[in-house]
Amino acid sequence: MAAGACNVQADPRTVLIGLAAPMSGLSGNIGVSLERASELAIKDINETKPVIGGEPVVFKLLPLDDRADPRTGEWIADYFVKSKVAAVIAHWNSGVGIPASKIYAAAGIPHLSPGVTAPAFTLQGFETTFRLVPHDGDGARLTAEYVLNELKARTIVVIDDRTVFGATYAAEFEKSVAALNGKVSAHYSISSKSSDFNQILRQASALNPDVLFFGGIDAQAAQLARDMRRLGLTASLVTSDGVVGQTFLDIAGPAGENTVAIEPGRPSYKGPQWARFQSAWKARYKEEIYLYAPFAYDAVRVVAAAMNSANSTDTAKVTAELHKIRYQGISGNIAFDKKGDLTEPVFTIYAVKNGRWRAVRTIGGKE
Repeated sequence: MAAGACNVQADPRTVLIGLAAPMSGLSGNIGVSLERASELAIKDINETKPVIGGEPVVFKLLPLDDRADPRTGEWIADYFVKSKVAAVIAHWNSGVGIPASKIYAAAGIPHLSPGVTAPAFTLQGFETTFRLVPHDGDGARLTAEYVLNELKARTIVVIDDRTVFGATYAAEFEKSVAALNGKVSAHYSISSKSSDFNQILRQASALNPDVLFFGGIDAQAAQLARDMRRLGLTASLVTSDGVVGQTFLDIAGPAGENTVAIEPGRPSYKGPQWARFQSAWKARYKEEIYLYAPFAYDAVRVVAAAMNSANSTDTAKVTAELHKIRYQGISGNIAFDKKGDLTEPVFTIYAVKNGRWRAVRTIGGKE
């Protein structure tokens, strides 16, 4: 070594990943699960001592609560841009993710959602927009097929919660029912903040429906189930995604029995990567894994893989790699079409049996 030379290794450069989800309110448990899964992914990546562009890097998560509120989501998007995040894992609600995506696109920041399912999300034409879950157009079609072919429904009533997600899913469901030569007898809307379904249900009961479809999320769907049974409606309750989980079961109680929901992804996963994730989750958090957590974990890992392929954290280069990537995640095979949708979408039909959500059937994807 030459005189005076120092063998000092440079500190790793920090690569900041933004994470935004509803971490408070009715969907708070879901948002917290997305943060936890993302933190586990960051930890796993950092343990490999990543080197990008010839220099050591360390990944760091910047998590924020979007409160399931579009304006808060836009404020967070602006903050992420100012914070110079290399990528964003966000949002869970369609009504938040769609307006925020415009801000990420304008800044050229790759944006991967572990929960936004409204078709409009990827129909905006943004190069930076991707999602790790299937969209509601496919989900609604499969729901309609199940309602007509398996439940043999003849009289269907639809209720939506007036959110971008709920109203879009309900409209897609109704359109799919019509395409399958079925008929929706009535369609009602209610505020996502309301817990009073009495007036709607009294009108619906006069139609004697055999299926009542609800476009909305878990807590409100559970209240709907309780009100249906209290008023003596015997129709099967079928819901959009965002309902399967403990929140629905806790609030609905016995009234939730036989409720049906179609959710993105598989009911269970396999392989060494999944086993590691499952073990780390249960050791750290001491509870069951929430349904959407694997998508957040994969989103972080996919971003890191794209950076590795690009050998850069430059957002334009990372975005370009995301459009080409083929990645085996814990949730399945991950590749995106030109719009940013999954090329191999997977759904699972669930039903409440004896107070627990149980998988009925998995549709789509490849092993």
